[in-house]
Amino acid sequence: MPPTFFRTVPAALRRRAFLWLAAAVAVLVVAGALVLAGNQQEGVQPGAGESTAAPTEAAPADGPGYRPAYHLTPDQRWMNDPQRPFLLDGVWHYYYLYNADYPEGNGTEWFHATSTDLVHWKNEGVAIQKFRNGLGDIETGSAVVDTEGTAGFGKGAVIAVLTQQDDGVQRQSLFYSTDNGYSFQSYGQNPVMENPGAEHWRDPRIVRDDANNQWLMLLAEGSKIGFYTSKDLKQWTYVSGFQQDRLGILECPDFFQMDVDGDPAKRTWVLAASANGVAEGRTTGMAYWTGGFDGKAFTADGGHQWLDGGPDFYAAVTWDDPRLGDGRRKASRHAIGWMNNWAYARELPTESWFGSASLVRDIRLVSDGGRPALASSPTTALKSLEGEPAQVPAGSLRDGQPLQVPDSGAFKLDVELEKPGNGTGDARLLLQSGGTTYATIGYDFRDGRAYVVRDGDAAAGGQGKASGPEGANEYRKARSVEARAAGDTVRLTAYVDRSSVEVFVDGQALTALVFPPAGHREARLAVDGPVSLRAGAVTPLAGIR
Repeated sequence: MPPTFFRTVPAALRRRAFLWLAAAVAVLVVAGALVLAGNQQEGVQPGAGESTAAPTEAAPADGPGYRPAYHLTPDQRWMNDPQRPFLLDGVWHYYYLYNADYPEGNGTEWFHATSTDLVHWKNEGVAIQKFRNGLGDIETGSAVVDTEGTAGFGKGAVIAVLTQQDDGVQRQSLFYSTDNGYSFQSYGQNPVMENPGAEHWRDPRIVRDDANNQWLMLLAEGSKIGFYTSKDLKQWTYVSGFQQDRLGILECPDFFQMDVDGDPAKRTWVLAASANGVAEGRTTGMAYWTGGFDGKAFTADGGHQWLDGGPDFYAAVTWDDPRLGDGRRKASRHAIGWMNNWAYARELPTESWFGSASLVRDIRLVSDGGRPALASSPTTALKSLEGEPAQVPAGSLRDGQPLQVPDSGAFKLDVELEKPGNGTGDARLLLQSGGTTYATIGYDFRDGRAYVVRDGDAAAGGQGKASGPEGANEYRKARSVEARAAGDTVRLTAYVDRSSVEVFVDGQALTALVFPPAGHREARLAVDGPVSLRAGAVTPLAGIR
């Protein structure tokens, strides 16, 4: 476990410092006066099937450097933790931490964006401002729609319970909105939870427990997740704790029910938290457990698993679509994460903006050798970004086979690979700039693993800012995930943007930042062994800004 942070470090840095001391000391958590530009387009309502939006033109080729074409980013300065979205009147309301004062100033607040399809976003400005009530900045928490008005601010009020940190002390405060989440007021009797003397006491996740007519709160308390209950979102009672060792300091907990294989008879609770997997040869990411909940305590039915095998999927949140029936709500959820890593977050080669959100993905709970596991796939509304695909010829793959990719650097690759008769072989997508490979996405049939390597990109130390030895070494490490072929083929989808890749293969996912060096960008297929392509396509993707 990395060492805990010193109390002398500013508040907004200390809350994430457990991950990588050397990098965190210099991180000043930020984000900016952003304009999440992009037209608010009507697309598929999440979970509702195919998109109703017409495909748009590919992202322009003269895009601004590393700024993603179709990922959410701040217009200026810094962003990090996403806050779980909620739906009101057909509009998704999403918040994330940002700091307009980076790198000179400290402290985060909640920035607000709205969407009808979880793909295209509209800027709505700051919703909860920092340093306004004497309790510090505005950090991670939960916003819920108080349908019955249990908190006393009226039926349908939006209630945000979140961490504020002042002089190193973390407390939980309540803010309320009576205009559908566009602006919030600080509750006059904040904090609603005073710190009991704990160093780590943050990131409240609020869940409605209808079965027991109560609100649940999960609080990250070092290596423990604390469970609390309340009737009014103001008075909270501690009821249990879920202790885990060897995963560092837990953060950003989540808690939800899902049906295994969509079967209501197999309804299961899932507890998740952002964690540090260094003891397992991993980096930070979202760990989760499946099990049971009796209204007070969660009991896991086995060890933890990981939602994403890549290095850049952290502080993730999940949610369902309240417009769907109970069975469909429990069969699938959405998820989004901060696409970054505290080991090198301040060392990346972007100039005026820092941080981005992952794509929204859909997750299901499926049987995996008798053990439930979360499976990821791109959310269906992403189809609204697709242009005309260019087919990749089927047959035996040639080493160095060029692909027809758009000059914008924003595209999707779909391949269906045939398993070699001898069970061995390796197929790779080479992302190239100036004639050299800066990142590789691959699948190894012998080991049954998908992988991402990015040791040749600008942030790996060749051209960019990755000068800190700890951050650069962590960045260069190859990342992989087990995804063994169930039949005779493997289907792999890679979403490539100007500074990221998100890979989905047989329910597994790898999320990674990649920063191409200067030069003309290309992509090629490479192969070791007798690997054949049954089908493949490269699809240009439109921008959202």
